[in-house]
Amino acid sequence: MNSPSPWTPMDSLGEALHQLRMSGLFYTRSEFAAPWGLALPELPHMLMFHVINVGECWLELDGMAPQRLLPGDFALVPHGQGHRLTHTPGAECAPLFDLPREALSERYEVLRHGGDGAAAQMICGAVRFDHPAAQQLVGLLPRSIHIAAADSPHREWMPDMLRFMADEMRALRPGGETIVTRLADILVIQAIRAWIERDPAAQGGWLGALRDKQIGRAIALIHREPSRDWTLASLAEAVAMSRSAFAARFAAQVGMPAMQYLAQWRMNSALTELRERSVPVAALAERMGYQSEAAFSRAFKRHTGLSPGAARRRSA
Repeated sequence: MNSPSPWTPMDSLGEALHQLRMSGLFYTRSEFAAPWGLALPELPHMLMFHVINVGECWLELDGMAPQRLLPGDFALVPHGQGHRLTHTPGAECAPLFDLPREALSERYEVLRHGGDGAAAQMICGAVRFDHPAAQQLVGLLPRSIHIAAADSPHREWMPDMLRFMADEMRALRPGGETIVTRLADILVIQAIRAWIERDPAAQGGWLGALRDKQIGRAIALIHREPSRDWTLASLAEAVAMSRSAFAARFAAQVGMPAMQYLAQWRMNSALTELRERSVPVAALAERMGYQSEAAFSRAFKRHTGLSPGAARRRSA
């Protein structure tokens, strides 16, 4: 659960990206012909992405200018906001769930819609990241991220990867869904990394703190060993800072005191464990550094509003 990334020990941002592993994945291979328009519903806690293989389309989100997507482009809508895909801005849209779809597997379907005009083909997906580091990172993302093929520093290999992804979705060979999932992992992480590199909004706050040599290391230590009996003094000592300087810098960069961040991280990690594993609550309490199951349950309910048992039942 808290295993470090294979990258350098000081690469705290790399560790956060390392935790971006998808779950709740669902794909649609969409084949459109103008005139067409598709209204996608709100999907809370999900990230939706669109990869354009053939033709072009327009992505419309309320309150934002339409974005034109061309072959090889990748668009990410990180917060599950409802949006529209159209052959031209302002086109009439049919709700996604009102259209017939061909289910090819439990997580994969084909959608065909439109008239007899210009064709557009794309791969669309809805994914979720459950790891607390991933959730924290996703929460900082803008309403949409658009990676244009023409502007991508990886335009040499991106088209080949997109073609490979489209071929796997058409052929449905054994293991094809696993390959598509791994490729989608790469595309989503690359989109997030591109946003971090180019958007000034990504240079401060928690992301900025991850880049700080000492504060980033302290965050990485908390992430790796949430059950350790950390104190403000021991964290400061681990990153070679005085207690007062560490406390002030951590709070200024992260936006909360170090001990509050530790408690929050423990509860988020515990929530992920309850969702993904059948670990007993008493064992989880010990793993998170609590002396008793009752103390852990009280802290968990303060943080989440639910008892550990209720959180597990709701997830199921």
